[in-house]
Amino acid sequence: MTFIKAIFRFIKKKTPIGALMKSSNYRLKKNHYGIGTARITTNTIVITHYPFEPSIAYPEKTLTADHIQCIAADFGLCRLYVQNDIIFISAAQKAEVLHFAKANNIPLIPHSWNWDWLLEPYLDTEITPDHQKSIAKQLNAVGLTNTNIKTIQNEVGQQMYTYNFDTMLWDWCSLGLYDVLSAMQVKYNQNEFRAFYKKALAIDKLNKNTAQNTVIKDK
Repeated sequence: MTFIKAIFRFIKKKTPIGALMKSSNYRLKKNHYGIGTARITTNTIVITHYPFEPSIAYPEKTLTADHIQCIAADFGLCRLYVQNDIIFISAAQKAEVLHFAKANNIPLIPHSWNWDWLLEPYLDTEITPDHQKSIAKQLNAVGLTNTNIKTIQNEVGQQMYTYNFDTMLWDWCSLGLYDVLSAMQVKYNQNEFRAFYKKALAIDKLNKNTAQNTVIKDK
């Protein structure tokens, strides 16, 4: 990983900016943090300009409180769990989201770290062998085998490097579900992305309680 990241850094220093403006990279830059807008009222959340076509919120949706099963707002983007979907809201609206949850008795759940762990190799930082083993252990605990992990990372790895390095995002803290959806939406056609979207959400929802019934299958 260290060698590959060094190559990306070298390319950034030596390549003219104009050469980076290929359509895919430009679209990725446009997609960074593009989660649309959310207007939160007493018992509704109005989503507009939502970016992910498979989502029930695309391109716009009015959600009433009884649509929302639970909310995660303890790390990064806020997440609304609605039916089989996960809808993102800006972290800048966290206070509003928490107030909405409390006012409407919507349960709060902790952030799922599954994709954050899977995407750690593509951060702008180095990962020690011991840390890699620790990540694998966490993912094994939710039902992902080492083969599952390798298969998933092989599918998304090249695109995640493009997402984080070619676009000069240089994120060193955390990449997660939103990031992998943004990256793969650019790579895949509509049908491919719909399939990936479903799988990505299923991976995100895996936990120790579902580990014995994992829905993730190797290709």
